[in-house]
Amino acid sequence: MLKKLEEKLGLKMIPAVFFTSAILAIVFVAFAAPLNEPVAAFFDEVTGWISTYFGWFYILSVTGLLGFLIWVAMSRYGTIRLGGDDARPEYSTVTWFTMLFAAGIGTILMFWGVAEPMTRLASPPLEGVDPGSREAARLAMSISLYHFGLHTWTIFTLPALAIGYFAYRHELPMRISSIFYPVLGEKIYGPWGWTIDVIALLGTLFGVAVSVSLGTLQLNSGLNYLVGLPTNQLSEFGIIVVITVLATISVALGLDRGIRRLSQFNIAIAVALMLFIWLVGPTLFITKGAVESVGNYIQDLPWMAFWTETFQDSDWQRGATVFYWAWTIAWAPYVGIFIARISRGRTIRQFVAGALGAPTLFTVLWFSSFGLAAINLELDRGVDLAQQVQEDVPVALFSFLEQYPWALLTSLASVIIIAVFLTTSADSAALVVDLLSRRDDQPSQIRQRVFWTLMLGGVAATLLLGGGLEALQNVIITLGLPFCALLVFMAFSLLRALHADHLGYSLKDLAEGRTPKMEPMGDRPIGKDSGSEPFMEDRRDQEK
Repeated sequence: MLKKLEEKLGLKMIPAVFFTSAILAIVFVAFAAPLNEPVAAFFDEVTGWISTYFGWFYILSVTGLLGFLIWVAMSRYGTIRLGGDDARPEYSTVTWFTMLFAAGIGTILMFWGVAEPMTRLASPPLEGVDPGSREAARLAMSISLYHFGLHTWTIFTLPALAIGYFAYRHELPMRISSIFYPVLGEKIYGPWGWTIDVIALLGTLFGVAVSVSLGTLQLNSGLNYLVGLPTNQLSEFGIIVVITVLATISVALGLDRGIRRLSQFNIAIAVALMLFIWLVGPTLFITKGAVESVGNYIQDLPWMAFWTETFQDSDWQRGATVFYWAWTIAWAPYVGIFIARISRGRTIRQFVAGALGAPTLFTVLWFSSFGLAAINLELDRGVDLAQQVQEDVPVALFSFLEQYPWALLTSLASVIIIAVFLTTSADSAALVVDLLSRRDDQPSQIRQRVFWTLMLGGVAATLLLGGGLEALQNVIITLGLPFCALLVFMAFSLLRALHADHLGYSLKDLAEGRTPKMEPMGDRPIGKDSGSEPFMEDRRDQEK
């Protein structure tokens, strides 16, 4: 029936993945919008239960996966390339680093660069640390780097590495389900694989929708400062409509090259804004603080990475670490596929070092400029910025910029940066969601990408109508849990495949549980030319 519906609508897709995901998303929008209070209450209850009984699982999983990535990079598997043994990187290292930045941290850093340190300064999570104290400021920087440094990029890097490895090394489709071939075998082209891809698709849809929603709140605050636009749900809804329309036009007209250039220009503005704060702000304090914050981060990382509030009666991690990990996990398929697409030819060691190291370094520089400058305003210049942030988190950046010269110009630049990041994120997410819902040999159709762009806007609007920032946190913690479990299985599946690759065994032998020979297969290629590996044509037939 689904196949006939696909043909009737003139679409190109994996029917079970596309229609299941679309129906679930439409049902959410249809019922959550008019019933926002009961829905918000439901997710609040579920999130409380998850945080209480599975918060530790989020914490332990991400820390364990960071250790796994470091071990894989340093092990004998580190020399394996994403592609054939003779493959070489398509992009220069500098270009690759720039694209990594564009992939995952633009909107995040704009929203949290000031808000995160100020929130932790005003409300330290540890007992015995006084709010607004020097110790609270030190701890605030460590927690900020913990939340947006190595752990965040672990969540992006693992699926990116696995997708790149199976797509380029074994010529499997660039979908999340392909990562599970060593465990499921040909079942990835049936209900098991479809279920995995539906989870990944919905995670991407809701994860990016949360980013769009947070960016919308911040844009509303910026436009209120610039032109007096009221900060209410009507304004938020209007902003989402504008962002959705712009992203839809981009998708429909095929402005991929223009959007890419616009993104690069946007990054340049963001870097210029960071340098401006460093120059006009307390330059020496920022420079010294950046060095010290790195040391504090390294020193505090062991206990932060395993801290689960066991001996402390608080609910802090529910709205902080657990939310951040769940949010990042939810849109990891989107960022993972993007990073995988630009990383062909690199060794696993190069990939892990670059994907973890470069973005973390930039995060340190960003939080050092914005976070330390904000702390200086609070502690040494008598500006009650932390109180303003607690009252209205999205306004944090603009309240901060107001304390420096050319506040109107820098606020306008920030609004432009946020708007462009939101538009390109929605555009790119629609492309990735479309990729997850169709076979790799099918052409991408404009109508499908437009549908997913509109659906993304609808989900974002629904989440905001459901109660703002708190509702966003509750929904994403709930939806992130199943994909967190998938991340753990990804690591297991990748390790099995790497071991087989190192010894020269085929993935099909591994998946079917045949006892492999003890000696390597020499120069026998692994992939579509391997005797026991199914051809791509056979795989495509199974998905029809």
